[in-house]
Amino acid sequence: MPANRRIHWHCASLSLTWQGLSLLYFDYLHIDIVFLAQGRYEIMRNYMPKVGSLGLDMMFRTCTVQVNLDFSSETDMIRKFRVGLALQPIATALFANSPFVEGKPSGYLSMRSQIWTDTDNNRTGMLPFVFDGSFGGLEYLRNCTFPFFIHVDKINLASENFLHFLVNCQTSMNWENHLTTIFPEVRLKRYLEMRGADGGPWRRLCALPAFWCLFGMHYLFMYPHIDTHTQVGILYDEVSLQNALDIIADWTLEERQMLRNKVPKTGLKTPFRDGLLKHVAEDVLKLAKDGLERRGFKETGFLNAVAEVVRTGVTPAEKLLEMYHGPWGQCVDPVFEELLY
Repeated sequence: MPANRRIHWHCASLSLTWQGLSLLYFDYLHIDIVFLAQGRYEIMRNYMPKVGSLGLDMMFRTCTVQVNLDFSSETDMIRKFRVGLALQPIATALFANSPFVEGKPSGYLSMRSQIWTDTDNNRTGMLPFVFDGSFGGLEYLRNCTFPFFIHVDKINLASENFLHFLVNCQTSMNWENHLTTIFPEVRLKRYLEMRGADGGPWRRLCALPAFWCLFGMHYLFMYPHIDTHTQVGILYDEVSLQNALDIIADWTLEERQMLRNKVPKTGLKTPFRDGLLKHVAEDVLKLAKDGLERRGFKETGFLNAVAEVVRTGVTPAEKLLEMYHGPWGQCVDPVFEELLY
C-alpha cells in the first residue's frame, strides 16, 4: 500500500488528516502539544528563548522536507557541502510554502526559513568555514554552546561551549548528540542533510531529491521531518557536480549570506548580480535534468513541479497568496483542502 494511503488508513479512525504545510499558521501556544518521550526536548524548550526570539516557533510550528546525501570521501563531502550550502537558497525559493502566520500573510514566502534566522545564530546559518581552504569545522563545533549532555544515563543541562565540556565528560554519545543540536542550512553527520526546503503537498515531494540529483550521490534519503521515510537511488554524476561547483566558484561570502537573508521574503525574484536568482535557478535546474537523463531511468518528470516554478518565477507560496487574495476571500482556511495529503 502506498505511504499516503497508509497515512489515510491509520488516521481515518482518529478523524485526523495530514496537510502539506510547512508552518502552523494559527497560534500554537493555545494548543496542547505533546513532546516526544525524550528529556532533551524539555531542555531545549527552556533553552531556545535564551538564544533567539523564534526558537519555540521552530520547535512547535515548522515542518521541512530534507534530502540526505551520501559521500564517498572527505574530498567528495567538501565539494558537495559547498554546492549544497551555496545553492540552498534556490531550494528554499523553489519549495517556499509558508506565507501565512496567525491566519494572514506574514510578509514572507517561507516564514519557516525566516524563523531559522532568529533561532540560535551560533548553531544555524551558512557556515562560512566550509568555503575556506582549511575547512575548520571541528573548531566551529567545539566552540558551539552545548545545550545538554548525557552523564550516567541522565540528561543534564550544560551552558558551556563543547570544547570546555569535553574536558570533563568526553564520550562518543555526547559528541553524536552535539552534532544533532547544530542546525545549519546543510548539516554534516555521516551524510549531508539538505535543510532548506519547506514541507509541501504529496505531489511535490519527489521533486526535491530529483532537484538535488545534480550532486550525483551514491544514495540518498528523502523524508519530511516527521515520520514518512522514502529511499531513492541516484547514480553518481561527476559532470553535474563539477558544473555546479563552477557556477558557485566566485560567489562571495557576502553574496551567499545575502541570498540566505533575502530569499525567504523575495524568492526567485531576489536580485543577484546582474539579474535575478530565477536565472541561476534555470541553470541549476538544467544540471539536475541532465543528471537524471544520464541516469537513464526516465525520471525527469519528477522535476516538472519545480520546472514550472522556475519557468514562471512564481513560488508555491505566491500561488497560495494569489488564492488568499482571490477566490479564498482573504480567508486562510481553504489551505487545508488545497494541501490535503
